[in-house]
Amino acid sequence: MTMLEVCSVNCFYDNVQALWDVSLKVEEGEIVALLGANGAGKTTLLNTVTGLVKPASGHIAFMGESLDGVKSHEVLEKGIAYLPEGGRLFPDMSILENLEMGAYPKSLWNSRKSSLDRVFEVFPLLKERRKQMSSTLSGGEKQMLAMARGLMSNPKMFLMDELSYGLAPIMVTEVFNIVKRLKEQGITVLLVEQNVHQSMEIADRAYVLENGRLVLDGQCNILLDNDYIKKAYLGL
Repeated sequence: MTMLEVCSVNCFYDNVQALWDVSLKVEEGEIVALLGANGAGKTTLLNTVTGLVKPASGHIAFMGESLDGVKSHEVLEKGIAYLPEGGRLFPDMSILENLEMGAYPKSLWNSRKSSLDRVFEVFPLLKERRKQMSSTLSGGEKQMLAMARGLMSNPKMFLMDELSYGLAPIMVTEVFNIVKRLKEQGITVLLVEQNVHQSMEIADRAYVLENGRLVLDGQCNILLDNDYIKKAYLGL
């Protein structure tokens, strides 16, 4: 089943075009990587899917239902969670309070206790330290809290923007392992990453964006042997 379908999307910031006729699909149960340099349009695409940016033209559907004109909180309630770059936690709130903010729509708030139980199974450290202020966490711990907050909405699909940015290598490995666990639990993932090699190691397929245009896509095991990918993104 096609979980997410983006068809011929064009986006502008004022008079500057950020996305040019972008089309992609994410099938249920996949991890799909969206690769590209800074400024390629990756975050713009995620913001367009989640309703934060309105496309000038094109069409977006989730599980066969149009997302055109749907507001961000409604996108969340339909089953799409979004982890923005940097996590964007509430620093003056505790771990528990940050997690509860992930279930703020009324339809999710009523089931927050069961959502917490599921989240604490994946992130037992957060359960132990749930009263701790989020501002006191390390970079890797903050990223895990941001991921956990996204899971509080019990999503069918999780969009993640620069998951490994600024993390120590050991934490990069940890957060990518968590992404693999989410797939095992039935959550579909669209992953924006500059850590090309590690993201392609866990992803099923990948798309490459350059200057707002999709220039390449395919199975990751094939793309890893692509000469262009090796030269432009792997330094080989």
